[in-house]
Amino acid sequence: MTSRTSAIQRSTRETRVSVDLNIDGTGKFDVECDIQFLKHMTETLARYAGFDLVLRAEGDNDHHIIEDVAITLGKALREALDDSPIERMSTAIVPMDDALVMASLDLVDRPYADIDCPDPMYTHFLRSMAMSSGMTLHIVPIRGFDEHHLVEAAFKATGKALSVAVRKRSVELSTKDREIIG
Repeated sequence: MTSRTSAIQRSTRETRVSVDLNIDGTGKFDVECDIQFLKHMTETLARYAGFDLVLRAEGDNDHHIIEDVAITLGKALREALDDSPIERMSTAIVPMDDALVMASLDLVDRPYADIDCPDPMYTHFLRSMAMSSGMTLHIVPIRGFDEHHLVEAAFKATGKALSVAVRKRSVELSTKDREIIG
């Protein structure tokens, strides 16, 4: 069985981002980024998803870097998924001290994101990743008061949900027929 991998680079006037992703990995990561919380969150996502991730990011300001990392990571996820049937949908609820957060997602190529996160930049990150990957993503904090814990629990829950959603299946999980061209 070959691993489902991708390598994506994004270069703009503001940022340079590269992502090497293996969604059949073991949760290893190598992240270089000057924004320490972004580094921590992308490492957390990779670890909980069981993805191998090599990420390099630099740029002119935090907003541009966070946004472009999310877009590049989402595109890498989309590319790494081959056409084989996958579990597709998953929900995970993760506790972290005072925080309890649910992430529910569907890798259905119908991008939608409803993210309830106390930090606008990481709301933007999760929304941008969902949109660029074609994912439907809902993040719902059930309880909590520490913003760091709420954000981190959201990334852990998203990672855990992704780890299930990308699992291969023997048949496609859909009631819709695919149009066959050719």
